[in-house]
Amino acid sequence: MLVADLSAGSAVTREAAVARLTVIGARAVERLIALAVAPAEATARAAAFRALEAIADPRALSAALQVLDEADADAKVAIAAAGVAHVFVRGAKGAFAVDRLTAVALDRARPEPVRLAALRALGDLEHSSLAPLLTSLAEDPNAAVRAEVRAGGNRGSEATADPAGILTRAAEEELPADPDVLRRAIVHAGNAVALPLLLRIVERVREREAQEPAARRPAWATTRAAAHLALANRGSRLAVYDLRESIDAATAPLPVEFLAALALIGDASCLEAIAGAHARARDRWWREHLADAFRAVVAREKLTRRHAAVRKIEKKWKGAVDELWSGGATNRPTRPT
Repeated sequence: MLVADLSAGSAVTREAAVARLTVIGARAVERLIALAVAPAEATARAAAFRALEAIADPRALSAALQVLDEADADAKVAIAAAGVAHVFVRGAKGAFAVDRLTAVALDRARPEPVRLAALRALGDLEHSSLAPLLTSLAEDPNAAVRAEVRAGGNRGSEATADPAGILTRAAEEELPADPDVLRRAIVHAGNAVALPLLLRIVERVREREAQEPAARRPAWATTRAAAHLALANRGSRLAVYDLRESIDAATAPLPVEFLAALALIGDASCLEAIAGAHARARDRWWREHLADAFRAVVAREKLTRRHAAVRKIEKKWKGAVDELWSGGATNRPTRPT
């Protein structure tokens, strides 16, 4: 059950479930809402809200506003709920979403990340509509909030009015200045645009990423990861070469969407890159989730230890296959003989 997978200990399993639930769409909404507002573990609830944000079904708004009204809501869940509310700020029920998000942004008792998420969720509004809020927050005691206001508080203003148009322009003309604008457009329209267009975005973002200062590269990498997940979500392997090369070159953990995409569409050619990254990694989270992705590919492709790619890994990194094949990950494949 995909909704149950949102509670999995493996981030790869959770992200793959979010991707598949997004494809299912409206039929999954009621079950996702039930989990999002239940007294469940925060990570699962946040994952449910992220799936609801991607589906953009109006039924999700009430659940998101309910959480935003809770002063003691878990920060992770509240941030994800703000993402859902963001989808509707320009819609028929936009007044309700704007009212709650504004209240959260102004509430100095709320955790800083929640206030920032609420402020950014309002970014699709016209500057004239945001001006009173920005004025109120210009002297806020919180330095991060003040910085957000100075940055304009509206970094997403061009993004969701025409997400498909943004993707087309990004592929055929130029990338937006803000990678988050493109990432949001991918989330909202990545399931509808032509697959070659998404591939071109992956390629152009990769080029831009390499040219950026080190501090800005992670934001572009996250956007590229979103494009990979959009492709994988539709069963496309057009950009699997970039997934493989990115993992192979990784010297630090990548956004989890890379691994979720691998879990969905990675093939035997990806296993050596995963094993190499696992052998180099010192970060426990990254090692565990690389192993999860390895097992997901092995299970889906029905590979055995006798497969040429697996044997090559065993020869190159002694004992690596035993470590990757076993472990405590959720939904790992039964070890073939």
